[in-house]
Amino acid sequence: MHPLVERLRGTLLPAVVTPMDSDGVVAYDALTAYAGALTAQSVGGIAVWAHTGRGLYLSAGDRAKVLETWRQATDVPIVAGVGVPRSAQAAGLQEAADATVEMALAAAAGGADAVMVYPLAALGDLPDGDAQAVALHERVAAESGLPLVGFYLHGEAGGYPYSPSLIRELLALDAMLGVKTATLDRAIGCQDAIWAGRGSGKLLITGEDRMYGPSFMWGADTALVGIASAQVELSAAVLRAWTASDHSGFLTAWDRLDRFAAATFYAPIEGYVQRMLWAAEWEGLVPAEAAHDPYGPDLPPSERDLVIRCLEELHS
Repeated sequence: MHPLVERLRGTLLPAVVTPMDSDGVVAYDALTAYAGALTAQSVGGIAVWAHTGRGLYLSAGDRAKVLETWRQATDVPIVAGVGVPRSAQAAGLQEAADATVEMALAAAAGGADAVMVYPLAALGDLPDGDAQAVALHERVAAESGLPLVGFYLHGEAGGYPYSPSLIRELLALDAMLGVKTATLDRAIGCQDAIWAGRGSGKLLITGEDRMYGPSFMWGADTALVGIASAQVELSAAVLRAWTASDHSGFLTAWDRLDRFAAATFYAPIEGYVQRMLWAAEWEGLVPAEAAHDPYGPDLPPSERDLVIRCLEELHS
């Protein structure tokens, strides 16, 4: 078993935002300050280049500099999301796999400790899709030399449902640390995926911002979530109480986090990144001029008001 499994088990890894201006230019001064503030809190690791950080939208140069900034800020493990960048000319599955491996090689060169492999949605429709998914993970591990996190990502974010049998095959790989579920609101799919990992000894990682509390009750033991990009302590308190078998404290902490999740994770779901940035701005983690998500939908001012009102109530 890779030593990162036990190092990360029971910890929180925020899937961090990438501060940008309205034109998508990364604000590196703001990123440096954000990285310093976030890593001073109760985190067991950091996830960069994930969906929350718009990793597939960044240029290769920006991805490298974002990783460098986080690597300089902390010695906790860094997990880098790897997949097919939006700029890549991936006409087919082979090109998509090549692009994923190239991104993993860049993560290794930049000092990442592990990579989280974005799903290739086209595999979900193929009769040999599971075998190809396993082969992709094996290739990423072999060529990058890094351990892996599997990524069951919901379709609205570009993923597809991983069957329990695929979860078990992925967890059987020597290089696999664990599988993260991010099913959005699919309770049965999340539960089945977590249960598929029972007895594997690997990490059962929740990425369920709207089912955070239930996912622990179903068996998740580690968290890698976008909601922690702006509210580390709210997120950490839930995990801490559950791990300590403090069930009363768990329900209280979960209620608080769930109120924030309800104000940030709803349709259009891609708007959650902007809502996280508004929350990070309110908390003083990111300045207003760097709290923009140019890749998500336009949101009305009322949605910002909802986020701020929720935070003011939670912290009053």
